[in-house]
Amino acid sequence: MTGITRRRLLIGGGGGVGLVVAWGLWPRRYGINLVAAPGETILGPFLKIGTDGHVTVVVPQVETGQGAWTALPQILADELGCDWRTVAVEPAPIGPAYANRLAAEWLAGDIVPPLLRGPAVTVADRWAETHDAMLTGFSTSIRAFERPLREAGATARALLCMAAARHWDADWRACDTQDGFVMRAPDRMRFADLAAEAGLLDPPDMPPLRAPRGLSGRAVPRLDAPAKVDGSTRFAADVRLPDMLFAAIRQAPPGDSQLIAWNREGAKAIPDLFAVIDHRDWIAVLADNWWAANRALDLLAPRFRTQGSLPDSASIGRALDAALAADGASIVREGNPGRWLGGTAMHAEYSAGLAAHAAIEPPAATARIRHGRLEIWAATHAPAATRAAAARAIGFADDDVTLYPMPTGGGFGQGFDTRVAEQAAILAQKTGRPVQLTWSRVEACLHDRFRPPARARLAAALGPGGAIAAWRAKVAAPAALRETVASLYPGLPVGDGREPAAVEGALPPYAMGACAIDHHCADIDLPTGVLRGEAAGYATFFAESFIDELAGGAGIDPLSFRIAQLGNNPRLAHCLSTAAMLGEWQGGTRGTGQGLACHQAYGSVIAVLAEARIENGRIIVDRLSASVDCGRTINPDLVRQQIEGGLLFALPAAIAAPITVTRGLVDQRRIGALGIPPLAHTPEIRIDIVASRADPGGVSGVAVPPVAPAIANALAAATGHRCRSLPLSPAT
Repeated sequence: MTGITRRRLLIGGGGGVGLVVAWGLWPRRYGINLVAAPGETILGPFLKIGTDGHVTVVVPQVETGQGAWTALPQILADELGCDWRTVAVEPAPIGPAYANRLAAEWLAGDIVPPLLRGPAVTVADRWAETHDAMLTGFSTSIRAFERPLREAGATARALLCMAAARHWDADWRACDTQDGFVMRAPDRMRFADLAAEAGLLDPPDMPPLRAPRGLSGRAVPRLDAPAKVDGSTRFAADVRLPDMLFAAIRQAPPGDSQLIAWNREGAKAIPDLFAVIDHRDWIAVLADNWWAANRALDLLAPRFRTQGSLPDSASIGRALDAALAADGASIVREGNPGRWLGGTAMHAEYSAGLAAHAAIEPPAATARIRHGRLEIWAATHAPAATRAAAARAIGFADDDVTLYPMPTGGGFGQGFDTRVAEQAAILAQKTGRPVQLTWSRVEACLHDRFRPPARARLAAALGPGGAIAAWRAKVAAPAALRETVASLYPGLPVGDGREPAAVEGALPPYAMGACAIDHHCADIDLPTGVLRGEAAGYATFFAESFIDELAGGAGIDPLSFRIAQLGNNPRLAHCLSTAAMLGEWQGGTRGTGQGLACHQAYGSVIAVLAEARIENGRIIVDRLSASVDCGRTINPDLVRQQIEGGLLFALPAAIAAPITVTRGLVDQRRIGALGIPPLAHTPEIRIDIVASRADPGGVSGVAVPPVAPAIANALAAATGHRCRSLPLSPAT
């Protein structure tokens, strides 16, 4: 172990010892299989061990700040029995071993036509493998890869024990591992000394898993933190290649739009200009620096023409209204709610506007073509699909493209958009030089694929004792998930307008006598995408706000009303009670300014209590208290960070300025125009993480959906007025 430091493991190699997690060594070319650096032994698809004792865990999920590059190595390291100080991480190459089968199963259940699915899990697994569906999203990282990583650790542990047992003339099953050593009292040997020999052995058919040894479940330091703190982590826009050009771009509005003219004389005023490349629906300028390229675009003054009409806020509203008035597709149907929903039944209409990704890192990609091969560096949630999109854009075969998946400065679903990688590949092909394309912040705002808007009509009837006898929700919204998958996998049958994911959260987690949920697919002529928390970001707002209205109609305080409706859901009951205690619940009566909401998704449950008020025409959120039961935690600090991050991420969609559209483009063209609350207005946050032995649940998106309804309910308690539209308005 002489000479190994955490910094060297994370960001530096050197000395011929084969430390492959060195950003300084990028780019690295790899194919569908792992490549061992000098002194390394590959022990399965997820693990490499070096002669100096380093343990490299191969992670198939992109690091977006969620901690996947720490939590996933923790799982394998605990099962393997290595020393955490020797653990490094490497992004997985594209290959079927790294497919996210859980995400594929979710997609299959939501968008693939039933007749094409067959046994959904089996078909989804096969599709995930054949399409290398390495998807990062939908709060699946731990749930999808805990078992494979544990099995990988157990297999490597068995091989190391078998190698050591040969030296000791012992039964390998009598050996164990701890802190990077194989042990059998009084003997012990280092992993580093056994790895090469272990790599030549055949593992047992079913290596035994063992109980966690304390590494999994512990708040260990993040592996990506040192390099992010000292600035040595490289993101897509940090890549530097010899002879590289920098590009800026302007794109046409959505729809059937194309570039028709640009000022060719204006380009001559930029001394650093290298080239102007026009495409059917975009124009790019390449220069020795990005600032010059972006300035040149202003002088070029490109003009675009669209066949047909362009959407605006009014037309989007009309499209949602028309969809809601038309017949919808049944998603959930239990009992006959219609026979209850007359007379004294309560009815309400809700709406939600567009919500932006507003990621800290705008889209960027770097591309280079050498010896007939394309290399591309990009921050993507879908590496194989992005590689295929870049290949199609320039007429290359997928196997002639190497994609280096870069860390992401927050993605929130933006990483499913492949356009910047396609554009960078085209520019590299046309110029014959390496090109780095970065969208300006204005371009990122204008051409974001927003979380879609939605409208809803809700109806419910209360039975004896205030129980919910019937519940009906009709939700009009675009099929954003289907649109996203169709862009990632052209040619994949994705069904018609019915999309269960578009109404996720419209059925709250309560016991109900009868219920019906319908999706009314809306075509708003504006591209949409998935956002952290998915459609539950608006549908939970509809449902949990309406629950408060029902509680008021029944004359029962919102907390007691919710707990009475839970039925057999002790996890959520515990979270509701705990959140109420954390937030010092005062009954939700007029003047308290307190509101509750809860959510259940990804195998996790959460309850949020908000304290909010209106001051000088502005919504102020003073406190958010949350209790979450996400099952067994791999790293409690990461869970807390994700819950805190989800609560804060949800604030802009709840209380910031509405996003409006004029002639196909949004009017809010900078992050400042989105009205995101500044740090000075960040609420106090209190979080309780329930100790649990249940299987791990997802946490990245679970805290987002309940924030808006909790604030809406708090404002209703503070003012006596109910706001039924997102973002919430202080004038209501």
